[in-house]
Amino acid sequence: MSEDKNKIEKRRYPRAERNLPIKIKNEDFDIVTETKNISCTGTYCQVDRYIPPFTKIKATILLPSKMKNNSSYINCEGVVVRVEKKGNNLEIQYNIAVYFNEISKINMLKIDRFVKSQPTL
Repeated sequence: MSEDKNKIEKRRYPRAERNLPIKIKNEDFDIVTETKNISCTGTYCQVDRYIPPFTKIKATILLPSKMKNNSSYINCEGVVVRVEKKGNNLEIQYNIAVYFNEISKINMLKIDRFVKSQPTL
């Protein structure tokens, strides 16, 4: 059996590995990218610039719906909690983890429902 199947999930809320459009901004930048994974308390995504840990951001996520033309925008605020440099000297990218520190209960519930509706890997 692979090691991944034996791994015990320690996260409080489940995550879905989905590429969802996300806009991350503050007074110094405005970046449009995609999530690599998401939960109701945070996301992991790739950006093309270094964003220092503890940077406060505003995020807008496009959350798809099973019903056609019924996607919703999730607006929240967060803080960068982890930064990992990726790539080579020609194309440097950064994977960042964002913790949502200001998100409405309704938006948390929408993300949680979306995550739980996704197939597990």
